[in-house]
Amino acid sequence: MSAEVGVESHVDDGVTIGYGDGDDPVIGDRARIRAGTIVYDDVTIGDDFVTGHNVLVREHTTIGDGVLLGTETVVDGTTTIGSRVSIQTNVYIPTNTRIGDDVFVGPGVVMTNDPYPVRTDAELVGPIIENHASIGANATLLPGVTVGEGAFVAAGALVVNDVPPRTLAVGVPAVHRDLPEQLRGENRIRR
Repeated sequence: MSAEVGVESHVDDGVTIGYGDGDDPVIGDRARIRAGTIVYDDVTIGDDFVTGHNVLVREHTTIGDGVLLGTETVVDGTTTIGSRVSIQTNVYIPTNTRIGDDVFVGPGVVMTNDPYPVRTDAELVGPIIENHASIGANATLLPGVTVGEGAFVAAGALVVNDVPPRTLAVGVPAVHRDLPEQLRGENRIRR
């Protein structure tokens, strides 16, 4: 293992930290990294990082403090994830995605970054998820969409347009509604 891993961290057998030809990854204090996880070179991760099993974090990714990446989650390179973020099992986060602070991403969420897969040369632009947004299970976010601060994407929604702050996105394709009273406020990410 060639990396800087902080104090009080536990790294299971079968974890690869440092893969590729870049600078060694840096992982903060009190990390818990489970078997099967691979963290590439040129990755910086804050304190209190936790993974499930078989997580992949690609190069040029920056992750803040208090982040959970669930089992079988893939974070492709050149991605930024803020602090106090909970990303559940089987989530795909493509290259060039930005996720703010205090964000919840439910299981099975798929984000995309290529508007015309293998048909044209297009710039890869992942989604932007702003602070305190929540994304429900099995939602799909298309390239370049922004989910505004405090917005809530319902389970199974297909987000094809930006979701304004403090708005509910529901349906296929997603339509925007007023955020119900019980969903207003900020996320309280617990670990």
